[in-house]
Amino acid sequence: MGATPAWPPRSAPRLFVTGPLSQGQSVSIEGGQAHYLAKVMRIAAGDAVILCDDETGEWAGEVVSAGKRDVVLELRERLREREAVPDFWLCPALLKKPNFDLVLEKATELGVARIQPMVTRRCVADKLNAERAQTIVTEAAEQCARTALPHVAEPMKLEALLRDWPTDRALFFADETGGATAAEQFAAHSGPAALLVGPEGGFDDEERALIRAHPMARAITLGPRILRGETASIGATALWMAIAGDWSKRG
Repeated sequence: MGATPAWPPRSAPRLFVTGPLSQGQSVSIEGGQAHYLAKVMRIAAGDAVILCDDETGEWAGEVVSAGKRDVVLELRERLREREAVPDFWLCPALLKKPNFDLVLEKATELGVARIQPMVTRRCVADKLNAERAQTIVTEAAEQCARTALPHVAEPMKLEALLRDWPTDRALFFADETGGATAAEQFAAHSGPAALLVGPEGGFDDEERALIRAHPMARAITLGPRILRGETASIGATALWMAIAGDWSKRG
């Protein structure tokens, strides 16, 4: 006799919903999420769906009914509590839409706690569609099994960002003109940290001088090549997670 299949199966669809969620709760999924479950994933009564609420963690829900307008689930058990996210912020200058979409997606997958977009003098964009950005990070979190969403802040001008910067958070500044080795700087620091990455064309001389003069700023180099903004954000974030983040933890 074969072993009983694990429940919920690893292939169960995952969604973020408004919480808080609790044991035995009945949850009605509507709109685009209901369409995704019923028409794309073709779920039916008895199937499993994983729900997260960015508050209480991750829950296994059993489909009670799947109609044209809504899908009703009953929460059977909590699988995980909300994860402890590394205290790392990414502060990327705004880029062209497809490039910045990539930064939002990959920063979420890599595990950042906060994404603080920046506006600098050489930015090709100065606005961010907040609803679109939230959709991107939510879908990325669902895909990579995060139980906590990164906070996507409103864009700030560089000067305001530096003026209001927390006095207890290191600000690693990716400077294409040179700096200390990123890996060595990440390894030498413990505590809250952030990464500042410039736009296409980089920071101008005045901006660079302003950053370097900030007491919490630490200029770093990301190697011998000039990287695109999205490459620098993703690559340096991955490096920080490997050295000082949660990539080295088991489980």
